[in-house]
Amino acid sequence: MKKNFVITFCLAALLSSCAAEFNRVYKTTDYAYKYEYAKQCFALGKYQQAATLLQELVTIKKGTDDAQESLYMLAMAEYMNRDYEAASTTFKKYFTTYPKGTYAEQAAFYIGQSLFQSTPEPRLDQTPTIGAISAYQQFLDYYPESELRQQAQQRLFDLQDNLVRKEYLSAKLYYNLGGYFGNCTNGGSNYEACIITAQNALKLYPYSSLREDFSVLIMKSKFELAENSAEEKRLERYRDAEDECYGFINEFPESDERRTAEKYIVKCKRVTTNAQEED
Repeated sequence: MKKNFVITFCLAALLSSCAAEFNRVYKTTDYAYKYEYAKQCFALGKYQQAATLLQELVTIKKGTDDAQESLYMLAMAEYMNRDYEAASTTFKKYFTTYPKGTYAEQAAFYIGQSLFQSTPEPRLDQTPTIGAISAYQQFLDYYPESELRQQAQQRLFDLQDNLVRKEYLSAKLYYNLGGYFGNCTNGGSNYEACIITAQNALKLYPYSSLREDFSVLIMKSKFELAENSAEEKRLERYRDAEDECYGFINEFPESDERRTAEKYIVKCKRVTTNAQEED
């Protein structure tokens, strides 16, 4: 018990001493010493302390030989401290101020990295994702031969997957809402909205891993749309649904949803055949 108390006391004293030293450095006007202390904090992984000191020092060092290093180090300290919004802003400032600077390539890459780290899950607004895609694309345009090229390209694929999944979740939501008309204030139906959303996504991302999933939603929505259509649109929509089912089977012959497509075809043929006989 006594030993634990001594250890705790020593740790508290050490932390207090470190805090006192940092406060002393923070208040000093010896900027050369403060800068060296900030670099030491950065090297030791004390990124919050380094960033706190560098926020003042980047202004002091402006126009000196340390200007580039101080600004880039501030951005990296913010990034390592997981303050990604601040980091992206500081990396942008560095790249804008020093487009041919010593750390310009790394700064351009980390603009995208910072935005990537703050991208939301697919269900949420994807504005940050679009910003990250733009940043990585700009990096690749400026540095096509960079050693970081492969990482940037992989991030682009990951971010595009986020956008695709966002569209898929939207299309699926429309399909699940089905015949509910409370959200259809401008006419149309949820099935039509599902079809349009999924088709647009396939045009934008034709090689998406979710291509089959989008195609399933289109096929099912077209069938349900036919099932729930007014009499004057019913026959045309059944024919459209039947064509969609055949197209789905041709593109995805091994799909788990093939039996669903075949079942729909039988129903569509029955309706269209009966219509022809009545004529």
